[in-house]
Amino acid sequence: MGDYLEFPCYRWITDEREIVLRDGRAKLPRDDKTQILKQHRRKELETRQKTYRWKEWHPGFPLSIDAHSHSDLPRDIQFDNEKGIDFILNYSKAMENLYVNRFMHMFQSSWSDFADFERIFVRISNTISEYVMQHWKEDFMFGYQFLNGCNPVLIRRCTEIPKKFPVTMDMVECSLERNLTLEEEVKQGNIFIVDYELLDGVDANKTDPCTIQYLAAPICLLYKNLENKIVPIAIQLGQKPGPDNPIFLPSDATYDWLLAKIWVRSSDFHIHQTVTHLLRTHLVSEVFSIAMFRQLPAVHPLFKLLVPHMRFTIAINTKAREQLICECGLFDKANATGGGGHVQMVQKAMKDLTYSSLCFPEEIKAKGMDSKEDIPYYYYRDDGIKVWEAVKSFAEDVIHIYYESDEVVCEDVELQAFVKDIYVYGMRGVKASGFPKAIRTREKLAEYLTVIIFTTSAQHAAVNFGQYDWCSWIPNAPPTMRRPPPTEKGTVTIEQIVESLPDRGRSCWHLGAVWALSQFQDNELFLGMYPDEHFVEKPVKEAMAKFRKNLDEIVNTITERNKNKKLPYYYLSPDRIPNSVAV
Repeated sequence: MGDYLEFPCYRWITDEREIVLRDGRAKLPRDDKTQILKQHRRKELETRQKTYRWKEWHPGFPLSIDAHSHSDLPRDIQFDNEKGIDFILNYSKAMENLYVNRFMHMFQSSWSDFADFERIFVRISNTISEYVMQHWKEDFMFGYQFLNGCNPVLIRRCTEIPKKFPVTMDMVECSLERNLTLEEEVKQGNIFIVDYELLDGVDANKTDPCTIQYLAAPICLLYKNLENKIVPIAIQLGQKPGPDNPIFLPSDATYDWLLAKIWVRSSDFHIHQTVTHLLRTHLVSEVFSIAMFRQLPAVHPLFKLLVPHMRFTIAINTKAREQLICECGLFDKANATGGGGHVQMVQKAMKDLTYSSLCFPEEIKAKGMDSKEDIPYYYYRDDGIKVWEAVKSFAEDVIHIYYESDEVVCEDVELQAFVKDIYVYGMRGVKASGFPKAIRTREKLAEYLTVIIFTTSAQHAAVNFGQYDWCSWIPNAPPTMRRPPPTEKGTVTIEQIVESLPDRGRSCWHLGAVWALSQFQDNELFLGMYPDEHFVEKPVKEAMAKFRKNLDEIVNTITERNKNKKLPYYYLSPDRIPNSVAV
C-alpha cells in the first residue's frame, strides 16, 4: 500500500462556497514555501478575523466575541444542540429534578428554621453535600473549605496582622495551642488570612423593591492547630475597624460566631462566582479562544494543539451574556451581587488578573501556601501541581517536534500575533498584567501554552464542578443576605439568622443554578481525550499517548488517596477534568 494523506476538515459545510483543505501535517509559516500555500494561510486568517471580532461588553472587562446571541456565532463554534445550554430551561428543569419548583415563586417567604432547609434538601443531597449539612457549623469545616472547597484560591499565609484588623493576643489566646504569642505564631507561619476587600463598596442587588439585600467585605484570620487543621480564630465583617464593626471570636455567644461565619461564607460565594469562576476561567478562556481563531490557521501546530481546549467556550459565554449575567438575567434573581454588583466586581478584579497568577505553582507560592510539610491537607494544591506538570510536559513535547530552536519561536509571526492579541485585547494592553507581548524562547512558549490549557481545563474544573457539593446546603453558601451584618455582640438570635438567609424563592433558584452548573455535558471529553484527529504525525501521537499515561497515573494516585475519606477531593482528577470550559 502506498502513502495515504488525511485532510482534516472539522467544520460545518453549510453553503455552496468552496472549501480548500490542507492535508493533516502541521506546518509553521516558515514551512510553506510556495505562493499558493502562503496565500491559503493568509486568506484563512483574513476570513476568520472578519468572522471573529472583538467587542467590549463592559468597560474594563477582557474583550469578548462580537455577537448578541448564540445564533449569531459562526456555525463552527455553536453548540450542536442549543436547547441543551438554555440556562432558563436548565435551571427550571433542575428545580423540578430537585423537587423544589413549588418554591420558585415564593420570594420574601422566609424558611422557619434550619430544619425547614433540611426538609427540601434531604431528597437531593450527595455524599459531600450531606456531610456539609451535618458539619457546616463546625470551625474545622469552615476552615477546610478554604483549602479544598470550590473556592480554594483565596487563603494566604499571614505575614503580619493588618492595621485595619486589630486582632490582639487577648482576643485569640484561647484559640492558640502552642503557648506562643500571636506575633510568634505569625512568625512561625501558623496564621492565615482571607480578605474580601474587593467587595467593599460594591452595590448590593436592588432589582427587587420588596427585598433589601446586603453585602459585606469581611476579613478572616485562621490558625493551623496542632492537628494541622486550619480553623477560624477571628472575623471582622467590615474593612474599617471601630466600635460598630466588632471582631467576632469563637469564644463569643454561639449565634454571634455562627452568623459571622455565615457572612464570610456568603462573601466567599460572591467572590467565587464572579472572580474565581466567571472572570478567571470563563472570560479568560474566551480571550484565548478568540485570539486562536483570529491568528492561528488550522494548519498551525498550535491551533491543532489548542482547539480541543476551546470547544464551546465562546458559545457558553455568549449564552451566559444573553440569559445569565445580562441586565435582568437569571443572576439577578437570587444573588446579592446581581443588578450590576457583579460587573463592578469584575472591573475591580482586573487589576489582580496577572499572568503569574495564572501560573499555578507560582500563584500557590506567592500566597505562601506551597509547603506540603507545613500545610499537609491542601489537596487542591497537590493535585493541581501534578496536572500542571503533566500538561507542561505534553506542551514541551509538542513544541520540540515543531520548533527546533528558540529562533524558530521568534520567527513564527502567527504565534507572535496570537500572543499580542491576547495581551492587547484580552488584557487591554495593561503592562502591569505581566502578560507577555511576544514570546522568544521554547521554554516560555511551553509555560504560556500550559497556562492556556490548564486554565481552560483543570482550573475551571476545580472551581466549577464542586458547586453543588459545597453550595447546595444554603446556610453554607448564602447567595444573598436579607439583614445587614451585625454591628454589636450579644444580640443575635436564631430567628435573626434565618431572617438573614435567602427566602424560599431565592433558595430555590440558587439550588437550580448550582446543580445545573455542576453537571458534565452528555458527550463530555476529558483531559487528554482527542477524538478529532487534527494531528496526523506519529511523534505527536506518541506525545499524546505519553500525556494520557501520565494523567492515568495521577488518577490512580488521587483514587488511592481518596479511599475511605469522608471528604474525598476529586475535582482535579484528570478523569473529571473536561478539556474545555463548556458549562
